[in-house]
Amino acid sequence: MPELALLGGSRTRSTPFPPWPQYDDGELAALRQVLESRQWWRTPGTQTLTFERSFAAAHGAKYGIAVTNGTHAIEVVMHALGVGYGDEIIVPDSTFIATASAVLSVGALPVLVDVDPKTYNIDPKQVEAAITPRTKAIIAVHMGGMPADMDALLDIANRHHLPLIEDSSHAHGSEWKGSRIGALGFAGTFSFQASKTMTAGEGGIILTNDAEFERIARSVTDCGRMPGHSGYEHFIYASNYRLSEWQGALLNVQLTRMDAQTKLRHHNASLLDEILGGIKGLTPQLLDERCTRNGHYLYMFHYDPVAFGGLPTARFIEAVHAEGIPTQASYPPLSALEVFRGGNYKKRIPPGMPDDALRHAPFPNSERIMREVVCLPHATLMGGASDLEEIGTAMLKIQEFVSELM
Repeated sequence: MPELALLGGSRTRSTPFPPWPQYDDGELAALRQVLESRQWWRTPGTQTLTFERSFAAAHGAKYGIAVTNGTHAIEVVMHALGVGYGDEIIVPDSTFIATASAVLSVGALPVLVDVDPKTYNIDPKQVEAAITPRTKAIIAVHMGGMPADMDALLDIANRHHLPLIEDSSHAHGSEWKGSRIGALGFAGTFSFQASKTMTAGEGGIILTNDAEFERIARSVTDCGRMPGHSGYEHFIYASNYRLSEWQGALLNVQLTRMDAQTKLRHHNASLLDEILGGIKGLTPQLLDERCTRNGHYLYMFHYDPVAFGGLPTARFIEAVHAEGIPTQASYPPLSALEVFRGGNYKKRIPPGMPDDALRHAPFPNSERIMREVVCLPHATLMGGASDLEEIGTAMLKIQEFVSELM
């Protein structure tokens, strides 16, 4: 009889990991409060305003601007910075499409650069090499929750007089040298989409310490209005990116759990690093010693097929999932997506403007991540030590009986 669950054997884990999203009577009471207040729109309401201030304070920022989603958060930043035709924004090749599509939304060019092979974050050396007179900003993504090298990136940004934007959609509560990410650069953006470590189904927020930028960014989200003027005075081209009171109410309660949940994931990930690090062929994402807390939207590790008899990564992931351990797909490199590979993105760039987003290709590290990095969702880190041991047991079982899969 086969040992591996994929072929009919018994599963290593038969019970589910903690469910996500998590909620209790707090969310129910908050939603009822909004319902009964009849103030469902953020402008006269208080829930979203309270959340903006609380989330900003929790991350060491002066200002928070809640918006409809994480993609729009980056788009608003681009608008508020005045990014437009002929401008270039440096972004990592290994990220979700929104990091680059937000740049294209204002007619600017996302210039892709490779990532560090151990942290999976944007490579500062590649960033500096990509700067041109047209560069308007740098976007760093804290992949999986692990902060990018903020020391090196801030040094580069300051020397070249460029704003550093933190795409922090994976990194709620993450810390760099004891300080929360999201307010270390010029501005930070977060997502509250359903899978994120804080969620209202959808939603996002922009953090900054710059008062003038906050004024313009808030106007961008609110149809071009400006503080101190009537609701029918509009001063800049803008749109409506406002977050509703319903989502603000949910996020106020979600925020009360952020510290404890982040601490638990960071602790459990450190234990899982030891377990998987002891299995030949599995190398956890590097935890930089300057990262004092990793929010761990994803737990990521490199899989070496050679140590598993040449078993392809896709087949390994299939076997892991069959053993009762959930996985989450790695992001394909932006350079591998049809929108970039086929040149469709160039339709967003005006004629006569530089339009080579892939000028720094090849991207060997982001391509390797797509082929050989395995991601576990953050719910796998929300339990106890026995859950982590079962993850390790499943990996060892696959390695021991890998011949069954060949």
